[in-house]
Amino acid sequence: MTTTCSPATRLTPSGTPRVPPFAVISGAQVQRALQGREEHIVELVQAAYRLHAAGDSVNPPSSFLRFHDRPSSRIIALPASLGGQTRVDGLKWISSFPQNVTAGIPRASAVLILNDHDTGYPFACLESSIISASRTAASAALAADWLSRKRPRPTHLGFVGAGVIARYIHTFLARTGWSFENIGVFDLSPDNATAFRCCLEQSGAAGPVTVHDSAEQVIRLSDLVVFATVAARPHVHDPAWFAHGPVVLHISLRDLAPEVLLASANIVDDVEHCLRADTSPHLTEQLTGNRRFLDGTLEDVMSGRITPPQDRPVVFSPFGLGVLDLAVGKYVYDQVAESEGLNVIDDFFHELNRYG
Repeated sequence: MTTTCSPATRLTPSGTPRVPPFAVISGAQVQRALQGREEHIVELVQAAYRLHAAGDSVNPPSSFLRFHDRPSSRIIALPASLGGQTRVDGLKWISSFPQNVTAGIPRASAVLILNDHDTGYPFACLESSIISASRTAASAALAADWLSRKRPRPTHLGFVGAGVIARYIHTFLARTGWSFENIGVFDLSPDNATAFRCCLEQSGAAGPVTVHDSAEQVIRLSDLVVFATVAARPHVHDPAWFAHGPVVLHISLRDLAPEVLLASANIVDDVEHCLRADTSPHLTEQLTGNRRFLDGTLEDVMSGRITPPQDRPVVFSPFGLGVLDLAVGKYVYDQVAESEGLNVIDDFFHELNRYG
């Protein structure tokens, strides 16, 4: 049985914690809560990065569930805790099944569980593929802004990979003040590249959108490059493709060979998280035996501790932090509670007396 209500108080009359009601928030509700609020989502992500850098978070390594019979697929658990005014714990459970695309459904699906700060009880389950895509795109837009502040603002945008994440990144760039003279697209699937071009044109992209025959063409013609693929190992090896010094949003993390990173300035979201799971930075560390190729984190840039160079490529490689999902997910929860009321499962927690 479900009922609709606004958030209940978390304290009994005596001031002791009470078990919070458990709500389920659908993808349609998530989309309504986030649509048109891209600038605010970027601000939430920026604030979460700052809290994380200040130590007001817990963000353990992600856990990967892999399958012997489905080697290209995986499900990832991202536990986290975020302090500040958000004060929420939780877990994102997100699957990546690339073969879904051939069946006409999205590659990724996800749920986000939010846990009460005081009691530890879960109080919401949210559809999270939209939350995950939004926090990823917000992180990309934030990085594009900060990494280009000391250089001419990019006007030629290129996408390597033309899926859902690429679409969200373009939306967040457009809604946070970016415009481009032209946009280039490459995808291993010509049909996906064409569909993405049509999507961008229908969204009102100002300049022409061109589908290219190779990643090299897109990279050489772009001063802001977005990698949003499902690559499991590096497929871009030639640093000469980046000789013009673009800003590179390496969102999919495994596209660039170590020789490309070694010829670039490298910014990550979290050093320890990025240097694992055979990401491009991890492979570079294994090759060199050190981490000196890393310049710092995005929060280091935002705080002015480092300034990205203007005469080299600058690569942002974010592993993706669970604290970002918590920040956006708690915002969605609050918005739904205020605007629509929560769909609460009245009897989700059945035994609330220790002795039955």
